Amino acid sequence: MNTWIVAALYQFVRLDDCAALRAPLQARCDELGITGTLLLAEEGINGTIAGTRSGIDNILAYLRSDPRLAGLPHKESSADHPPFYRMKIKLKKEIVTMGVPDVDPTSLVGRYVKPEDWNALISDPNVLLVDTRNDYEVEVGTFKGAVDPHITTFREFPDYVKTHFSPDKQPRVAMFCTGGIRCEKASAYMLQQGFPEVYHLQGGILKYLENVPAEQSLWQGECFVFDQRVAVGQGLAPGHYELCYGCSRPVSATDQASPKYEQGVSCPHCHDSLTPEKRTAALERQKQVTLAAQRGEAHIGSRRKKPAKTKPTP
Repeated sequence: MNTWIVAALYQFVRLDDCAALRAPLQARCDELGITGTLLLAEEGINGTIAGTRSGIDNILAYLRSDPRLAGLPHKESSADHPPFYRMKIKLKKEIVTMGVPDVDPTSLVGRYVKPEDWNALISDPNVLLVDTRNDYEVEVGTFKGAVDPHITTFREFPDYVKTHFSPDKQPRVAMFCTGGIRCEKASAYMLQQGFPEVYHLQGGILKYLENVPAEQSLWQGECFVFDQRVAVGQGLAPGHYELCYGCSRPVSATDQASPKYEQGVSCPHCHDSLTPEKRTAALERQKQVTLAAQRGEAHIGSRRKKPAKTKPTP
């Protein structure tokens, strides 16, 4: 069985020529057999890729050969099956979309907290702990005592802050997200709004789960990831969630026991909104996925979609 190396990476750095970087980077990824998604914008690079050990080492070396990306950090995990089926490099206005144009983490950012020091910080009752991820991610797992903003996209985060928090009432704020990129930008925004002390987990939840022993961990549940693994647990071990094709939300064992769950078709989150046409298409697709699996092949139609938006939980 082949082991795939999965590398999550991002860096806020000025890339005014990001459009010119796209084609040669795509060509190198294709040459090395790298799959996944990378986002390029004038504010930096972000994405998750997968490949062989040699392929990942080579593409990281290629990226870091650009002096602006010489210090590009990345986090690794592994997968027994291909987590992605093709390579996509996209040009974006932002590498993580907040929609606030003057937020710049390269000039103003919160204080980084190493995973080993995170427990002490969030155990302080005077620190407001905020999960900056979307609602379906929080449902899979989060830190004990964290505030869930019930947002469906990161664009909603600034409005939530304005409505629920104030620098006078919450002077010390700690934030976290999957790999660190969203809370890095969120920390820049909150400092801009006048919050005096803003901290964020360096390397995100993934680095915490990798570095902090299970017996010391304050993490509850699993961590949703944006690839075919769906979720990972302590030590970045594969999780126990599946993905619903109908809405691309993570589904637990309890969800799968529901009469509204049908593999490859629907789950309790989307069953009632599924049209007859979509149901028919999903059934046919699942049939093809099953036949491909019987042949020992990966069906390209089984790759995941972006989770559908849902109304925030009250």
